[in-house]
Amino acid sequence: MDTTAISPLTPLGIIPDLKNATSVPFNETACENWKEIHHLVFHVANICFAAGLVIPTTLNLHMIFLRGLLSIGCALFIIWATLYRCALDIMIWNSVFLVVNLLHFIYLVYKRRPIKIEKELSSLYKRMFEPLHVPPELFQRLTGQFCNIQTLKAGQAYAAEDKTSVDDRLSILLKGKMKVSYRGHFLHNIYPCAFIDSPEFRSTQMNRGEKFQVTIIADDNCKFLCWSRERLTYFLETEPFLYEIFKYLIGKDITNKLYSLNDPTLNDKASKKIDRQPSLCSQLSVMQMRNSMASTSDSEDGLQMFLRGTSSSSSLLTGPAEHLP
Repeated sequence: MDTTAISPLTPLGIIPDLKNATSVPFNETACENWKEIHHLVFHVANICFAAGLVIPTTLNLHMIFLRGLLSIGCALFIIWATLYRCALDIMIWNSVFLVVNLLHFIYLVYKRRPIKIEKELSSLYKRMFEPLHVPPELFQRLTGQFCNIQTLKAGQAYAAEDKTSVDDRLSILLKGKMKVSYRGHFLHNIYPCAFIDSPEFRSTQMNRGEKFQVTIIADDNCKFLCWSRERLTYFLETEPFLYEIFKYLIGKDITNKLYSLNDPTLNDKASKKIDRQPSLCSQLSVMQMRNSMASTSDSEDGLQMFLRGTSSSSSLLTGPAEHLP
């Protein structure tokens, strides 16, 4: 009997070929015939991907280089898939990746663009804000939305004691010189790149509706940067970093004014060298001068009492320092 006879249960056309049915041994690879190496464009595209991924993050422009190399790699993949492989799916996917990386690349380059600061404000930025690492774009936002540049001719008043409200503005002198006096008594000068009304700004954070208790007059033709007090306060609340910068700058300015009171002959060059951290006692001393001297009936007695108080406090501060090694 023929053992290879067709079983009646086996349908025609589905006869297994037992002679050719051989299993692949486990010790042999399934890729016996490798395909030919792809075109050079394919390998250059992968080299771009590899170079972009190994760029160290410590490099300043590493994200721009990464997005640029990824864009080049995607473009080369599109060329390879279109001209040498005729693979529509590869071309479509890399077209999507190319668009995404190009958008990122353009955005990063746009963020790195040089910020043009107005010529009138460049010295202010370089002297006060750049040493504190304030970015140019943040300074531009600070000075470009809710402030303006105003001028005063020599002899015009910026503020009059007991008349001008302190709630409206905060200003920095850009050009010229101003003179601060109390009831005709000279107190100190204000030079460029200094706040005009920093003591009032600090003292009125808790009390509103107060008036200037000193007179501030332009000694030369002056130009100053003026903020709206309310809008500036709102903006600083949304920028915590800049809020801390303003706290430091205003405190330092108050300290400089205190030194000017102790030494009325302090000039602009000497005031530039005062870079000490503002202390609480110094700030309170200047605010005490501008806010409590007016309560004394006799202006001459009030001025002398204040000067005696500041000179004694300065001697107490400098006394222990003399004994330090």
